[in-house]
Amino acid sequence: MSSDNMAGADGAVYRRVLLKLSGEALMGSSAFGINLEAIGSIADEIVEAQTLGVQIALVIGGGNIFRGVSIASKGMERASADYMGMLATVINALALQDAIEKKGLATRVLSAITMREVAEPYIRRRALRHLEKGRLVIFAAGTGNPYFSTDTAAALRAMEIGAEILLKATKVDGVYDGDPMRDPSAQKYDKVSYGTILEKHLGVMDATAISLARDNHLPIVVFNLFKKGNIKKVLCGEPIGTRVEGE
Repeated sequence: MSSDNMAGADGAVYRRVLLKLSGEALMGSSAFGINLEAIGSIADEIVEAQTLGVQIALVIGGGNIFRGVSIASKGMERASADYMGMLATVINALALQDAIEKKGLATRVLSAITMREVAEPYIRRRALRHLEKGRLVIFAAGTGNPYFSTDTAAALRAMEIGAEILLKATKVDGVYDGDPMRDPSAQKYDKVSYGTILEKHLGVMDATAISLARDNHLPIVVFNLFKKGNIKKVLCGEPIGTRVEGE
């Protein structure tokens, strides 16, 4: 099926999107690692959303397994720590691929670090072809370079594949002017500009990712992953979460 034929199918307002998940989303109630119940629930949401006919690509972090920056701050050389973090994202990508394919959706993992025995190498045209064939594509190993976060990888891959929007799935229901977990008076933004995110250090994504999105006019929607059906609602254009865009 061509990408043109898939546009706007069954109420979806986007043709192609990139979904960014944190590694912590796979932990569920566990302290670290991968919780099978949590990953199964996420797989259900993604498979349901994909029935809209939208082409979905995904970037997942590795924080549930390894946090490069925190380890580096304790004395490990930063580049080595970041490479270890990239490998953690591959583990998560393979786990999510397994959970999604058990539910009947064809999935491909493309890694920025070559490891042909477990994942395809990242090639932009190959990724586009998989998407056009209706397969879910999971981008692993970040950008393949140290010093860049998976948020930055998500913004970069979104632009490379021509995604219309970057969906940032979190544990809160949008962007606030403070930490809603600590400050009950924190106010939620329905819409906010890239500039405000950067100026107020709101912590939605790192500055490099926000700057990439701003410079390339890539809108971002920040929403709560853990409310059932939210991915599908975002794809249908329902006003949930916070939309980040230009002034």
